[in-house]
Amino acid sequence: MWRPVLFAIGIVLSVNVMHGQAPTAVETGQSAAARRGYELLRTKPYLPADFDQDVFDSLWKSWPKPLQETARAASVQERRRLTMERYGLMPSPDAIGNGRALGYVDDGKQGWVMNCLACHGGKVAGQVIPGLGNSHFALQTLTEDVRITKLFMGKKLSHLDGASLTIPLGTTAGTTNSVIFGVVLAALRDTDMNVDRKRPIPELKHHDLDAPPLWNVKKKTRLYADGFAPKNHRVLMQFMMLPRNDAGVLRSWEADFQDILAWMESLESPKYPWKLDETLVARGKVVFDQHCAKCHGTYGKDGRYLQKVISIDVIGTDRRRLDSLNVEHRQWMKDGWLSRYGADRVDLHPAGYVAPPLDGVWASAPYLHNGSVPTLWHILHPDQRPSIWRRTIDGYDQNRGGIEIQEIEALPVKLSRAERRMYFDTSKPGKSSDGHTFPNALSDSEKREVLEYLKSL
Repeated sequence: MWRPVLFAIGIVLSVNVMHGQAPTAVETGQSAAARRGYELLRTKPYLPADFDQDVFDSLWKSWPKPLQETARAASVQERRRLTMERYGLMPSPDAIGNGRALGYVDDGKQGWVMNCLACHGGKVAGQVIPGLGNSHFALQTLTEDVRITKLFMGKKLSHLDGASLTIPLGTTAGTTNSVIFGVVLAALRDTDMNVDRKRPIPELKHHDLDAPPLWNVKKKTRLYADGFAPKNHRVLMQFMMLPRNDAGVLRSWEADFQDILAWMESLESPKYPWKLDETLVARGKVVFDQHCAKCHGTYGKDGRYLQKVISIDVIGTDRRRLDSLNVEHRQWMKDGWLSRYGADRVDLHPAGYVAPPLDGVWASAPYLHNGSVPTLWHILHPDQRPSIWRRTIDGYDQNRGGIEIQEIEALPVKLSRAERRMYFDTSKPGKSSDGHTFPNALSDSEKREVLEYLKSL
């Protein structure tokens, strides 16, 4: 049952589960390698196309009737905006992408080819930032509508269309099942990267993750929420491991991904754009350094990041991500080409999750590895985190520091699958907002001070 669709999963973003960087696309002072890396992400297809321009232009015909009528009456430009908005696709912030959304490149045949920036190119308060996690991306909904549109148009289905029938791509808009994509693709390779379809597929523990920003990659020596993998350019390539890309093809891309990693490491976090209370910031730094820095590090001129793994029993956050990778998968990476045959350390038994750097944390909501907490205020007030919520399109909550949300007591009845994905339900497997209760040790005034300080990072 699995084999016909497994090849589909070569979809996504070669770095989806890392903690990283990301404000502007090509910044003044970047190295030549970093500039090349960004241009490669914006122009070079590493995977087959998910759909073509005709399909994209016709997606609105698969929408529910009221949305169809709105799109039918709209101009071409407005219809494109509606299409981008429905699927959480980001408009290009530059002129490099040949009209494609950020995270898609032209395959030379009018095809739309996905890459890392689909999940790692998002927006905050309406501003698109390459490298920021895309907390709007509705990959499952997009793929379902693409499949329906292709069938209606008599077009051939692609790898992703088949995969999404058996492997969830994401159950909430803004999150993806990216770790499992990597697990499946790895199961189709031996340690030398040769395709081996006889290898067994392990038990798959599906779960959604929030794509972290990429601007902190330069601070880290290890990747992923549990820090089990080394930071090197080969590890970034694992989501390109569709069987059509054989070992020779992957090796031929090494220089490309060295440049892509250079781009990630060149990025700086965006600055908070609104007025800060500098008195509260100064007080918050003192409280933060006393209570938070032992895990998240210090900031400023002499700041130091520790890359500390916090035991799952201590952090208390949802553990499904930690349990989703078995030791055999981790051993495969340790024994193989991705880690330079063990020359780059692979942790076979990570104890919990890495406390990430907090540079630009004001911009990277929602929080925790699964994206279950919408604002910094909710991080600091664990007992008041919403059980069910949905975000607005572009709203930013300046008071609470994070995305603007509507809290829901219960899901509305008779929702379509696409509508249901617009709500984050923390009762679902892998989506708990529990844990990280350390702020309970702070007073209300200290929490207010720390919140203002976090905005300044």
